[in-house]
Amino acid sequence: MKGRVLIIAGSDSGGGAGIQADIKAVTALGGYAMTALTALTAQNTEGVVAIHDVPVDFIAQQVRVVLDDLGADCIKTGMLHRADVIEVVADTIAECAPGVFVVVDPVMIAKGGARLLETDAVEALTERLVPMATLVTPNVPEAEALSGVGISDGSGAEAAARTLAQLGPDAVMIKGGHLVSETVTDFLLFGDCETKTFSTPRIDTRHTHGTGCTLASAAATGIAQGLSVLDAIARARAYVIKAIESAPGFGRGHGPLDHAHTVATFETKD
Repeated sequence: MKGRVLIIAGSDSGGGAGIQADIKAVTALGGYAMTALTALTAQNTEGVVAIHDVPVDFIAQQVRVVLDDLGADCIKTGMLHRADVIEVVADTIAECAPGVFVVVDPVMIAKGGARLLETDAVEALTERLVPMATLVTPNVPEAEALSGVGISDGSGAEAAARTLAQLGPDAVMIKGGHLVSETVTDFLLFGDCETKTFSTPRIDTRHTHGTGCTLASAAATGIAQGLSVLDAIARARAYVIKAIESAPGFGRGHGPLDHAHTVATFETKD
C-alpha cells in the first residue's frame, strides 16, 4: 500500500522544513504526498524573515477538493499559526475525513527562534486539534506550553505526555532533542497507557533544520501504509537519523537534512 498523506502546513522557501520537507519525507518513504498550504514564509537556514497568510476559506477549499477526489490514509498538520486557521482545519477534517488518521505536529517556534504560533492559538490547538489526533509530536518547549508541565528529564516528559493524553489523542510522543544530554531520548505514550523510549547518541551538527516536520511526516507515512504507531515511529526515527548524518551542509545557519535517502528496512529495538 503506497499510503496517501495529506499535509496541512506552511511553506518553507528554504526547502528544509515545512511543507517542502514533508513532501520529500513522504516521497522518500514510498508514500503519496498531497498538500494544503496554510501560510507562506520567506526563510532560509538563518531564520524566518516574513510570513504571508493564506485565507482560511482557501485553506478549507484545498483540503476539501483533495479529499473529495484523492482521499487520504493519514492527515498530517504542521504550521497552523492562528486560532482561526486551527478552527477551520479541525472543522474541515471532521466534516470531510471522519475516521482518517491524524498526526499533529504542533509547530510553535522555528529552529531560528521565530514564533510560528500566535499565543492565543494554543487554546484552540489543545481544545480542537490535539483531541482528534492519532499521534501528536511536540518537542520539549511545545509539550511544556501545551501541558503546563515543566520538562527537564524523562520523568517530566512522561508527566507531560500523560497530561496531554488526557486531552484525547491516541498517542503522544515528546521529542527530547532540546534536553541537554549526550543522547537524544524521545518518549512515547500509546495504546492502553503503554510507554516506550527511543534513545540514540546525539549527532554533533548544526544541520538539523526541519527534523520535527520530517519526523512527523515520516511517521504519518508509516501510519498511512498500515504500520502501527510504534513501528511507524521507529522507521521515522531511523529515516531522520540517516538524513541528519548525510546532511548536505548547505546554508550559514541551521542547515537542511538529506531527505533523498530511503530506509528500506528497520528494526524495533527494546
